[in-house]
Amino acid sequence: MRILIDTHVFLWIVTNDLRLPQSIRAAFLQPSNTFYLSVVSLWEVATKYQLGKLPLPMSPELYVPEMRRRHVIANLDLDEGSVKRLSSLPMLHKDPFDCMLICQALEHNLTMATVDDKVRAYPIPTLP
Repeated sequence: MRILIDTHVFLWIVTNDLRLPQSIRAAFLQPSNTFYLSVVSLWEVATKYQLGKLPLPMSPELYVPEMRRRHVIANLDLDEGSVKRLSSLPMLHKDPFDCMLICQALEHNLTMATVDDKVRAYPIPTLP
C-alpha cells in the first residue's frame, strides 16, 4: 500500500507519540507499505515553527528531512496536477495544508494516514 502521512501523524511517528493509532503504527511496520511525506507538510511544520506553535529540537529544514530519512519515509513533491485539483475540491476542510494533502492523495492514488475527521470526510482511502 502507498500511504501519504498527514503532518500530525508524521510528528507522532518520529516522536513515538502515544496518540499514534495502533492501526497506523502496524501499517508503518509493514515492509510492503511505502510511506510518503509531502513537501506541503514541511511547509506546514516550518510555518508553525516560525509562529512559535511547534517546538522542535532543531530547525524544520533540518529536522523534517532527517526524520524522514531516519524513518524511511519517501518525499512527495508538490506537482501541478495536484494543485489543479484544488479548485474542484469540496470545501469540507478549511485548512489549506490539509486540502493540498487531500489533492495529492487523490492525484497519486494514495491512502492517507490521518486522525483528522475532516480529512476522512473526503472520498479517499484512509487509515485507521
